[in-house]
Amino acid sequence: MSPIGLDEAAKKRAEPYTRIVEVQLQMRRETVDLVKKAVSGAVKSYVLVNNRAEGNGCAAARGQARTLTNRP
Repeated sequence: MSPIGLDEAAKKRAEPYTRIVEVQLQMRRETVDLVKKAVSGAVKSYVLVNNRAEGNGCAAARGQARTLTNRP
């Protein structure tokens, strides 16, 4: 399930998927926690981010990286 929803209204709100529609801070924090746990246990991990997460996959991935490295 997408944090911003799966209905047609959510899709229209996100189109053309060129910007963050809604930052998902809890999702970012949870992802960072999982990555940190994996790293501390020397476990290889991957984070998949797509447009449905926040409205733009590339921008969402950059936001995740900033959250992971504690950058604004």
